[in-house]
Order: sequence, then C-alpha cells, then structure tokens
Amino acid sequence: MTDSTWYPLLDLPAYPAERFAPLADRLAALLNTRNDVLLIQGEAIIALESVAVSLSRPGMHILNVVTSPYGLYFSQWLRRGGATIHDVKAHSGFPVSLEEFSHALDKLAHIDAVVVVHGEAASGIVNPLADIAALVKQRGALLIVDAVASFGGHTLDVDALGIDLAVIGPQKALGGPAGVSAISVSERAWQQLNTPASYAQSCLSLSELKRQWLDRGRQSLPGMPSSLDFWGLESALDRLDKEGLVNMINRHILATRATRAGLRAMGVVPWVPEDDQASALVTAAPVPDEVNIDDLLDATARLGVTLTPGVGAISRRLIRLNHTGPNAKFSTVLANVVAYGAALIQAGQPADIAAAAAAVTRHYASLPEPAAGSQTEPTL
Repeated sequence: MTDSTWYPLLDLPAYPAERFAPLADRLAALLNTRNDVLLIQGEAIIALESVAVSLSRPGMHILNVVTSPYGLYFSQWLRRGGATIHDVKAHSGFPVSLEEFSHALDKLAHIDAVVVVHGEAASGIVNPLADIAALVKQRGALLIVDAVASFGGHTLDVDALGIDLAVIGPQKALGGPAGVSAISVSERAWQQLNTPASYAQSCLSLSELKRQWLDRGRQSLPGMPSSLDFWGLESALDRLDKEGLVNMINRHILATRATRAGLRAMGVVPWVPEDDQASALVTAAPVPDEVNIDDLLDATARLGVTLTPGVGAISRRLIRLNHTGPNAKFSTVLANVVAYGAALIQAGQPADIAAAAAAVTRHYASLPEPAAGSQTEPTL
C-alpha cells in the first residue's frame, strides 16, 4: 500500500556527502577545466556576488564590461570591496565591441582583473569572449566570466581561454534547478582572492568555502545543502550525458538560427542584426516605436505563448523569444515566431507569418536529428 503521507518533492533522501565531489568533477569536465570547481548553495547571482566579495580590495584596478543591469550590479559589488573599477559600457541592449573593449583596456597603465558576461539573457546577445580573453592574457590580468546564460548553449573552454573564475548555473540551457550554481577557480585566482575580514565567516567568501570544503577533502558542504536542488542538478547532468554536450549546443544553435530566419522571412530585422553576436538561448525581436509592448505581450499570451520584455533600459524596446533548455525545439521556436507575428498584425504592423513559418520549418526539416550521445562539433 502506498503511504499517502509521502511527498516526492519534500520527503527526499539527503544528498550523500560522497556525491558532491563527483558532481563537481562532472561540471569541471563540461567546462574543460582542471581548475577547482566550487558548488554554491544558491542561485547564480549569489555566486557572482561571492566572486566580487572575494576578489575586490583596495589598490586593485578592475575593468568591468557592462552589457546589462547585471554588469552594473557587479560594478557596485566590486566597489564595495575598495577596488578601483573602470566600467566599459556598451550601447543599451547590445554587445561590447572589441574596439570599445580594447580602447578601454589600452587606457589603463595597470590592470589586475577583467570581468565580462559571456551571454546576456536580458537582450539575447553574446560578447566576443575569445577575442577579449586573448587581450586579457596579453596584459596578464585575471579573467572573470559570467557564463550563466551561455553555458550549455555555447562552447565554453575554460582552460583554453584562460578563464580564472567562471560562474555557471544549470537553470538555463541544462534545464536544471535554479537553487544551486558553481564557480571554477584557477590556482592563479586563489592566490589573488582575499576575503575581507568582515566576510570571514560569510557564505559569500570563496576562501571560507575553500577552507571548509576543498581543504577538508571535498566531503560535506558547509551548512544545510538542499537535497532537492542537488538531486535536480545531478538529474540535469544525467540528461545532458544522454544527449551529449555538443548535441545540446547544436540544438540551441539550430533554435536561434531558425528563429532568426523566421523573423527575417516575416520582414523583421532581429534586435541584434549580426548572427555572430546573437545568443543561442534567447532571440530578441524589436518592438516598433508606434506599438505598445504590453499589447504585444497580451496578444501572444492569448495565443498561449509566453514572450517576455527585455531587462533594464531596453525593457520597452524588445521582446524576447525564449528557446532555452527544453524549449530549444521546433514546436516552441515555431510557436514563438508565429505568435510574435500575429501580435504585430493585431497591432497594425506588417508581418508575413506564412513565410516565417516556412523558414523555421525549412531549418528543422533540412537538418536530421543527431543520434543521442553523438559528439558532432558545434556548427557555430
């Protein structure tokens, strides 16, 4: 007889201490790194703030790339630690250009670290990480990367790029839980991290987590780990293993290519016109100046499709078509594009929905589904 008092989301067995280290090792393999990987009990914004708290101190000069409100948050966290912060701000909703970054870097006689977001879910863009990494390496500075909205949808080779601190979360491309995240930390970064005394016992201190977990043989994590989140992360990695990381990346690339082709066939130029600057997880489409974004969102919602506004200064100027994780598939991509087109027509704007649907379908019909677990190199 089934126990009617048992709840599968509540009465979970505790996550065993001996599984934490293998879990971290699986993430390290996906990041292509031999660096330490720390498991953070909290959503990725906690991991990002912990990096800022542990890194910043008086006398440091840090170049911070701002391409969304989250870059501004990081700037504030770094300033709180006493470092001198040099923000290089891109145009609202767009990636930083290599010229803008290079110019900002060249202006600094001394630089200790560079902080950059790889992909922005807020506006559907990606920054030129490989080129930025090459310039940072020439200056010998630490490279800190927020890869939360790119991990699993874009290729990310931590060691090859020379990333000293990379923050990831499983809630995007992996379709995993939001309540746990991870940070890879290079040996060079450990030598520079110096948590302020006021944060010595804080969960934001990477040095404290190193002392309580890494230095004790990676046994039990300090505090009370959430069994639900860690079992969820393990399940997400199991699902990833079945699909294969390269296949997952290619699935996201196909989704963004089909979405962008559908928009163009409809007669709409995507928010970010250049394909190599577009996120593989989210595609942004413009809101015409004479159209109210709330009307567009209401129209798509009536069709049963959830599109969302941008974040920050561009929140009224674009609509995001989400093809992240489980949504990186034909049915969702087609529904997103058609719903956006229908909403434009209802607002009195031209939109060739038939051409858009045909373009999306052609992309999926022309590419056979890869075999589960196969490792064909990413196509973008």
